[in-house]
Amino acid sequence: MNELQLAQLQWMVLAATALVSLFLGVLLHRSHFCTMGAVSDMVVMENFDRLRQWALALAVAVFGFGCMTYAGLISPLQSIYATKDLFWLSTLLGGLFFGWGMVWASGCGSKSLVRLGAGNLKSLFVLLVMGLVALSAMKGVLAVARVQYIDAVKIEIPQGLFLGEWFSHYFNTSLQAGSLWAACLVSSILLLWVLKDSSFLTLHHLSTGVGVGLVICVVWLISGVLGHGMEHPETLEEFFLATSSRKMEALSFTGPVAQAIDALVYFSDGTKRWTIGLVSVVGVCAGAWISAWQQGTLRLEGFTNVADMRRHLVGASLMGLGAVLAMGCSIGQGLSGFSTLSFASFIATLAIIAGAYAALQYDMRQA
Repeated sequence: MNELQLAQLQWMVLAATALVSLFLGVLLHRSHFCTMGAVSDMVVMENFDRLRQWALALAVAVFGFGCMTYAGLISPLQSIYATKDLFWLSTLLGGLFFGWGMVWASGCGSKSLVRLGAGNLKSLFVLLVMGLVALSAMKGVLAVARVQYIDAVKIEIPQGLFLGEWFSHYFNTSLQAGSLWAACLVSSILLLWVLKDSSFLTLHHLSTGVGVGLVICVVWLISGVLGHGMEHPETLEEFFLATSSRKMEALSFTGPVAQAIDALVYFSDGTKRWTIGLVSVVGVCAGAWISAWQQGTLRLEGFTNVADMRRHLVGASLMGLGAVLAMGCSIGQGLSGFSTLSFASFIATLAIIAGAYAALQYDMRQA
């Protein structure tokens, strides 16, 4: 593959990501799919419909990733979630911070992008603050303390960081087979809980959960199959096109929002490039705008008082810091990461839910 073919392939990867993220933006806007909303409905109204939507999306993403791994198309060991050690403290704290923050910021990064597309200027404020804090935690002043004191607390797991590796080790089978069996087990457990409530089985709920889950799978295919090559023409090494980590990636929004701010500020230095993350940020926002415009619900909204702005400021800051510590947001770890059955993603997802639950309980007691 020469450089011209490589450039053409990169644009194909970006174009495919743009189409998928546009679809996701429309889907999220129309369905009101939201991790924070799911936990809020459960705590405040004792309604589990949106939590079941999220669990259904997760089941589809887990099973899809397991099938693609079994087919030899992708591997969890090539993903951004494949790290040598388990940074358990960073992941736990990050998840708790992010979960609390998304409640006070009225939604996670993906929800903020959807609301911005529909004209909500509060979400623009949230995204800017979240991105700046995340950028600081990635390579700014907060990064020093993160690396020296929090990321330093880690453990090595000999069997590996993915459940598929454990199945492969203890059942003496290949990683592909172990990943498929692990995926079947986890997705079956999720589906049993999702489908036990007959009132949930409506076209709206099922199409939302399945649609979001399939989007995660498609982005894995785009990054891990379409954008994958065995020999880069310059480095002669295996490569994944249009990813910031140089590894296989799926959807995540906090880090890409930070990278988008960085690219806008330092665009002229010539080192910034379009990635799957950056395109997905623009695509989801644009998809939500198209949906809101078509529905006639596009309108500008802002803060009503200083207290509301202060609450969103704290929430956005917690999300930015938390997502970097946990190496992902409610989408990046809660769906994309969890689909690989990474133990770090298990910890992060549970911590995000726990953080959101704690914030909601705190708000209810203060009311």
